[in-house]
Amino acid sequence: MFLQVPLQPGQSFKFTVLETLDRIKEEFQFLQAQYHSLKLECEKLASEKTEMQRHYIMYYEMSYGLNIEMHKQAEIVKRLSAICAQIIPFLSQEVSVAAATHTLEILRVEQQQLQHLSHHAPGIPLTPHPSGLSLGAGGSGLLALTGALGVSAHLASKDERNHLDPEHLRGMNIHTGWCISIVTFFFCLLPSAYSFHVSADGQMQPVPFPPDALLGPGIPRHARQIHTLSHGEVVCAVTISTSTRHVYTGGKGCVKVWDISQPGSKSPMAQLDCLNRDNYIRSCKILPDGRTLIVGGEASTLSIWDLATPTPRIKAELTSSAPACYALAISPDNKVCFSCCSDGNIVVWDLHNQTLVRQFQGHTDGASCIDISNDGTKLWTGGLDNTVRCWDLREGRQLQQHDFTSQIFSLGYCPTGEWLAVGMESSNVEVLHVSKPDKYQLHLHESCVLSLKFAYCGKWFVSTGKDNLLNAWRTPYGASIFQSKESSSVLSCDVSPDDKYIVTGSGDKKATVYEVVY
Repeated sequence: MFLQVPLQPGQSFKFTVLETLDRIKEEFQFLQAQYHSLKLECEKLASEKTEMQRHYIMYYEMSYGLNIEMHKQAEIVKRLSAICAQIIPFLSQEVSVAAATHTLEILRVEQQQLQHLSHHAPGIPLTPHPSGLSLGAGGSGLLALTGALGVSAHLASKDERNHLDPEHLRGMNIHTGWCISIVTFFFCLLPSAYSFHVSADGQMQPVPFPPDALLGPGIPRHARQIHTLSHGEVVCAVTISTSTRHVYTGGKGCVKVWDISQPGSKSPMAQLDCLNRDNYIRSCKILPDGRTLIVGGEASTLSIWDLATPTPRIKAELTSSAPACYALAISPDNKVCFSCCSDGNIVVWDLHNQTLVRQFQGHTDGASCIDISNDGTKLWTGGLDNTVRCWDLREGRQLQQHDFTSQIFSLGYCPTGEWLAVGMESSNVEVLHVSKPDKYQLHLHESCVLSLKFAYCGKWFVSTGKDNLLNAWRTPYGASIFQSKESSSVLSCDVSPDDKYIVTGSGDKKATVYEVVY
């Protein structure tokens, strides 16, 4: 047994071989454990890296899809704005205002939703996607719009789409919902097109009205009923004096004179017994000086009344061979009267000498309506033979003939020239260009168009019908300015020379005076 000798100061400590081996073994085991720990940490980091790469791809695809959706919805808003601009002119004035307000509100909310999406989805350039995303070429018009309203499919797999931010999806769904609501709103409001342009080859196209169709000087906003004149019989003829003070209503066997210059209930100030007691007055015209009234109807004679005397009296009667007169017109110089006769002839009368000057023959059935150009050189007549004819008053011959498939009940020549409006038994109103083959066809009446009259400014005209309607149209393309529905068929109408009043005669034995509101 060896005795351990204490270590002297300054003397170094020496391990034995066994002790050195044990120490090396311990250090090796420690390093081995540290190695395993670092290996596990490295594997964990590698796994996290893989997960991060997967999330990166998922969010890239999600952002890319949202960006596409944002661009698509912006395009939808752009297209809807264009559609709205085309639709609104077809609506009535009251509905147009409501529609425009509603549209602006919808587009404002849509813009907020678009900004919301933009805030939550940072912009990513729309470069080709790594996986080869491609967008099909969009169609045009409503078909393209319908396709654009569908929500695009995202590239992420089903389980990845479940991780999409619910706020993003909610914004996309609300935005698409608003887009659909615009289309639904306007297609509920939009009536079928009622104005069509007909080309020379017969092709019909709906008319896109210009932005100022219902705006500008001389274009009324609506008409306000101010007087009801209870005539007591069906009112087949009406006219209003140049002074707009007196209205003349023709019924069975008489013309009644009304003073409309004062408000309140009305009773006739005079009654002019014309023709036979049981025969209807079909037309009456007053000369601009307000001193002479010409009356025609279901009799072979025209009555010329002197209104300048304290009591109106007949100063002359003009007799023709036809059993009835359907319409009258006065030349611009007030010297000649034209009468449309039931036998189809147009009789020309000299008002000064009370003599028959000429007859225009051409209509094979009754001549029902008439108007004259402002320069007094051309006469337009419509007939029950389905034709409209133009006559040269200087040469006394027919210049034009327009054939239709329906009887002609009314017509009017635009005071500013170029356009002739024709009201038909078929319920159509057609506006013809007098020197070109194209025309407009208007379809708001639901029954035959019984009377028609242009405003003296030429910018608008009115028509009335068996459907109880008074329609006001823009010249020439027929944008509907306003519409009034009466309680019975509206048989006749007139517009005052200052374009401030409209008077109508109806089947419920009364006349109605409207004030035109600008």
